[in-house]
Amino acid sequence: MEWTGARYADKPNVEVPIWIAAPPERVWELISDIELMPSLSSELQSVEWLDGRTGPALGARFVGRSKHEAFGEWATTSHIVEYEPLRVFAWAVADPQFPSAIWRFTLEPRDGGTMLRQWMQMGPGRSGLSVAIDRMPEKEQKIVFVRMREFESSIATTLEAIRKLAEEPGKARV
Repeated sequence: MEWTGARYADKPNVEVPIWIAAPPERVWELISDIELMPSLSSELQSVEWLDGRTGPALGARFVGRSKHEAFGEWATTSHIVEYEPLRVFAWAVADPQFPSAIWRFTLEPRDGGTMLRQWMQMGPGRSGLSVAIDRMPEKEQKIVFVRMREFESSIATTLEAIRKLAEEPGKARV
């Protein structure tokens, strides 16, 4: 990621693509299994459906518990805001009208496999990063840049893990 100079209010975003030699049905099975995600992430520790749900649907909510060496541990409630099986799966963190982040997977059949993209947008709602920016407003652009680089790296790691699972027949977990 190259320096952008973005501030938090700019709603910076990052997207990472990966081509997977597996059909969209297999990739969808993995990316829509939010309980699988903690095993693919160094930051996300656990996920739990709310309101008696056991799977994704538009408007469904879940709690994600995360851990980061600089930010500590926290939990957030996310709301599924886009849900089109085999095409798009997205959730907004905290208030869906003013989220602290939006995360999205998009799938596209391509060349006998699947082009999978993971995209995330920081803000516009406040997040744990807002506290760090409040403490060091003169470093806002650097704080945002460093966090966006972390997101880019962790997304690439997650997508590579999804690719390996999708391309290994019969493997359901990491």
